[in-house]
Amino acid sequence: MSTWASAAATAVEDRLLRALTPLRVILLINAVALNVYRADSFQRPLAGTVCVVAMIAWTGYAAWAYADARRRTRWLLGADLGLALTLLLSTPLVKGSGFNATVPGFWIAGALLAWAVHYRLPGGLFAGVLLASVDLVLRDHIQQSDYNNAFLLVITGSVVGFMCGSLQQMATERDAAERAAAMATERARLARAVHDGVLQVLALMQRHGAEHEGVIAELGDLAGEQEQRLRALIRAEDASGVRPAGSVDIVAALTRLERPGIVTVAVPAFAVDLPAPVAEELLAAARACLDNVRHHVGEDAPAWLLLEAFPDRVELSVRDQGPGIPEGRLDEAASQGRLGVSEAIRGRLDQVGGTASLTSDSLGTEWQLVVPREQDRTLRQEAS
Repeated sequence: MSTWASAAATAVEDRLLRALTPLRVILLINAVALNVYRADSFQRPLAGTVCVVAMIAWTGYAAWAYADARRRTRWLLGADLGLALTLLLSTPLVKGSGFNATVPGFWIAGALLAWAVHYRLPGGLFAGVLLASVDLVLRDHIQQSDYNNAFLLVITGSVVGFMCGSLQQMATERDAAERAAAMATERARLARAVHDGVLQVLALMQRHGAEHEGVIAELGDLAGEQEQRLRALIRAEDASGVRPAGSVDIVAALTRLERPGIVTVAVPAFAVDLPAPVAEELLAAARACLDNVRHHVGEDAPAWLLLEAFPDRVELSVRDQGPGIPEGRLDEAASQGRLGVSEAIRGRLDQVGGTASLTSDSLGTEWQLVVPREQDRTLRQEAS
C-alpha cells in the first residue's frame, strides 16, 4: 500500500491525523472509565491494569509519533494495529470466556482511523475487517449489538479511507493546477516582454531588409527566420490546454496562414481567445484579404498580418506592397454587382459587430479589421 507523494496530499494527511489525536484521547477516557466501572468483572485485575496502562501510554506516544510524517512508517502503523489486536485478544484472559465487552472497547477505533487516513480505502477496509473478525471470533455468543459494532468497524474504515483518498487526490490536482497557472502567468509575462522588445526589433529588421538588397536583405531574412523560431517557442501551448467553452485562440489560427517569405504573421506571444463565431469571421476576412493580394498583386507577392489585442477589441492589419486600389474602384465594382470586398470582408465583420477600413495608395494597401472581444455579443441580423 502506498500513499500520495505530493506535498498537498501529505498536508491533508497531517491535518486529519492531528484531528485524530483529540479523538484518541476521548476514546481513551471512555475506555478507562468503563474499565474502572466494570473492574469487578476482571478475573485477573493485574492483567486488566496492565492493559489500561498500555492504552494510556500508547495514546500519548501515538499523539507524538503521528505528528511528524517522517515517523509515520509501516512499523508505527503496524504497532498501532497490533496493539489494538493484542488488547482484544487479551480480553478472555482478563475477563474470562463469558465477557460481554472487550477491554479496549471503542479505543481500537484510533488504530482503525489511522490506517484509513494513511492507507486510504484499502487500509481502512483491511483494518476494519481484521478488528471486526477478531472481536467476533473471541465471543462465545454473538449478539445483534456485537454484529452491529463489527459492521460499523468495517464501514467506518472503508468510508473514512475513501474520503481521505478523495481529499488527497483533490488537493494534489488543485496544487498541480495552481502551479500550472503560476507557470502560465509567468510565461505570459516573459512572452510579453520578449514580444514588446526582441520580436518587434526582428520584425522591423525583416521589413526594412525586404526593401534593400545585398547584406541588408540577407540580415533581414535571417531576422525573419529568428523571429519565427522565437515566436513559435514562446507561443508553445500550455500543458493544460484549457480554453473557455466556445472560444478560439485567434493567434494559433492566424499563425497557420503564414507562408515563409510570402505571408508574414506577427501576433502576440500569448493566446488571444475570441468567441468562436467572431474568430471564424475574422479569419475568413483575413483569408479574403490574402486572396485579393494573390489575385491583384501576384501569386508570390508579400503580405503582412499584424494582430494587436486590447481588453475590449482585437485589431488585425493586413498589408501588401502592391500598386494600390484606384479611388472609386470599389464603388464601381459594387455597382457592377461584384461584391467580393463588400461581402467577403466588410459584410463578415459587420455580422459580428466589427468594422473594416481600407487605406490604399501607390505604396500598397492595408486593411484594418476590428472585432469585439465580448463573450456575450450576439451576431447581428442581416437586413432582409
